[in-house]
Amino acid sequence: MDQALHQAMLLFWKKGYEATSIPELLQVMGISRSSLYDTFSDKQALYIAALEHYKKVSFNKRVILERASSVRAGLRQYFEHHIASAYDTSLPGGCFVTNAATTLESPDEKLNELIKTSFSNLEQAFYKLLEKGQQSGEIDKTTDIKALSYLLLNLHQSVNVMAKVEPDQQRAKDMIRIVIEGI
Repeated sequence: MDQALHQAMLLFWKKGYEATSIPELLQVMGISRSSLYDTFSDKQALYIAALEHYKKVSFNKRVILERASSVRAGLRQYFEHHIASAYDTSLPGGCFVTNAATTLESPDEKLNELIKTSFSNLEQAFYKLLEKGQQSGEIDKTTDIKALSYLLLNLHQSVNVMAKVEPDQQRAKDMIRIVIEGI
């Protein structure tokens, strides 16, 4: 079922929740309608399972931030990996979680919480790295690292969105370079 879920994830990622039909899901997953409903109960539950699957199988870039030898080196490595991933032509483009956040207006509390937690965890990882930088003297103690961690989260999300509409990843790299130099 992992392979079927992976195929559903790729289809949802590429087309979005609304544009993905049940017949398309059945075809890419290679399962019957009854099997889909027995396993996932409905399309929304399958979508949430696909998002959770994405979080499990995608490389946890936060590890780069946690293991960074310095703030600038960690941010540079993080965003290099992130930009390469967002612009990877073998994938649907951008980030599945970001796509979900920007295209789905769902009252589903579990889905909204999954997206919110994903964003919050990344912002917290940026904050912890910046806090280490203040403790080591790499970042001025007067720098508002809470606002800076939120800025980095937003830059992360903007790379995801722009990767879907702007084929030139060099522009994203230049933007990140300028921000890191300014820290």
